[in-house]
Amino acid sequence: MLATSKWAKIAGIVMVAVLAVSLVPSCAPAAPPAPAAEPLIIGTTDSVTDLDPANAYDFHTWEVFESIMDPLLSYIPGTTDLQPALAEAMPEVSADGLEYTFTLREGLVFPDGEPVDAEAVKWSIDRVFALEGDPNWLVTTFVDHVEVLDDLTVKFVLSEAVPYFPLLVATAPYTPLSPECYPEGEIAADSTCSGHGPFKITSWDRDVEMVLEQNEDYYGTAPGSPKIIIKYFEDSTTMRLALEAGEIDVAWKTLLPTDYPELEANPDLVLTEGPGAYIRYICFNVTTPPFDQAEVRQAIAAAIDRKLIAERVYLGTHAPLYSMVPMGMWSHIDAFAERDLDTARSLLEGAGYSEDDPLVMDLWYPPEHYGPTEADVVSVLKESLEETGMIEVTLQYAEWATYIDNMGAGVMPVFTLGWYPDYLDPDNYTWSWAHSTASDDMGIFYESAEMDAILEAGRVTTPLTGDERLQLYHDAQELWTVDVPTIPFSQGSLLVVTQSTVTGVTLDPTMFLHYFLLGK
Repeated sequence: MLATSKWAKIAGIVMVAVLAVSLVPSCAPAAPPAPAAEPLIIGTTDSVTDLDPANAYDFHTWEVFESIMDPLLSYIPGTTDLQPALAEAMPEVSADGLEYTFTLREGLVFPDGEPVDAEAVKWSIDRVFALEGDPNWLVTTFVDHVEVLDDLTVKFVLSEAVPYFPLLVATAPYTPLSPECYPEGEIAADSTCSGHGPFKITSWDRDVEMVLEQNEDYYGTAPGSPKIIIKYFEDSTTMRLALEAGEIDVAWKTLLPTDYPELEANPDLVLTEGPGAYIRYICFNVTTPPFDQAEVRQAIAAAIDRKLIAERVYLGTHAPLYSMVPMGMWSHIDAFAERDLDTARSLLEGAGYSEDDPLVMDLWYPPEHYGPTEADVVSVLKESLEETGMIEVTLQYAEWATYIDNMGAGVMPVFTLGWYPDYLDPDNYTWSWAHSTASDDMGIFYESAEMDAILEAGRVTTPLTGDERLQLYHDAQELWTVDVPTIPFSQGSLLVVTQSTVTGVTLDPTMFLHYFLLGK
């Protein structure tokens, strides 16, 4: 809804109200105030890292940002299509694909009263460059600089023409902020300033509760519930009990796989399932013997039992995955073959292993970061690899902070990871693991001139046609099965359980639960 129509409606309501008042005798008693709307309560086992979009780089915090600070462009809920948000229209793009010009909606203000204008957009992007926070690469890799053309017009000048730049603009680090509310030279980890969005944060007790209340100045449609309370739970069991007791309206990210069929049978609750773009995979440090041999990595890929993980561990809430590009995304192919123990054994024999002289390896995992099922996941991986009779696996674990340090230091030869999308393009599922300039950060240390050439060509807007770009990502996925820097094994669905009174649940591959659509 455009701001003009919103204000027209408000003006009409005011006129009717004034007329009604003039017809009421002065001695008439005043009408009692309308009761305050009951808040909608969301439960989650996730947590906020910090509330500064220049530094926050986790799923739940970005989900909160979606409700409190619109970007220039946003996804239409329930789809993978973009729409204008703080921008009044989609951008004008130069013929060479290097310049994107946005015109902002007129009259918008941040919660502190400062204008949402071109200067605020440029200041926010410059701040991301200067602070070098975790998600800064989503800006600094692609944007050369930002120019203010007038009060409401801003131009992004890119370092290279990338076809998915509008998808990047929809991510958190591109969100305009008030220069008067956020500090210029430091990360504001505990800031509740918000941007311009359907809600404002009115209180926050870290890891306990966050309260969001409707932003009356918002340009768009009013949220389905004027007040949202997010309650943070230490574990899935406690959250489930709160849901069954009616203490929360929504249980979201994450219940145990065993919870979903049981809760679905409860007539007072509703289970909603949607498409997910969350993937799980094994990584190799390809410089560490014997995993510097492609045949060894191929053997492990042939031996793992994806279907058993999906069925035994995830109880059908994940599906077997045979490519790093998730199912449902354009260019996806089932590149890896299904499980084949004979192929795995043959490859291991070619690499010098046998039942009498097996491959002895460690498999690392973070015990809690991907939920309480992670130990079961790696147990199934161990079981399926050892079924070859030629591999012996020792499971090793480290807490997440140490795990991240281990990745960069190359400490873990074989380890599990998961990925939520930053932007819905196959580049976001390929570059970071397989391009020589990026894979070191993932602890993989993979280099291939052929793969570099494919991924670099896939990032170019012109002169490629859509069919040519599609073929490039098919080629990348096929090469992946030969070089095997990673082995994808599962893709998760989105599942949310709500009280039967909750409305507006909309799930899509962005992976966000859209709070502003929820009501009851």
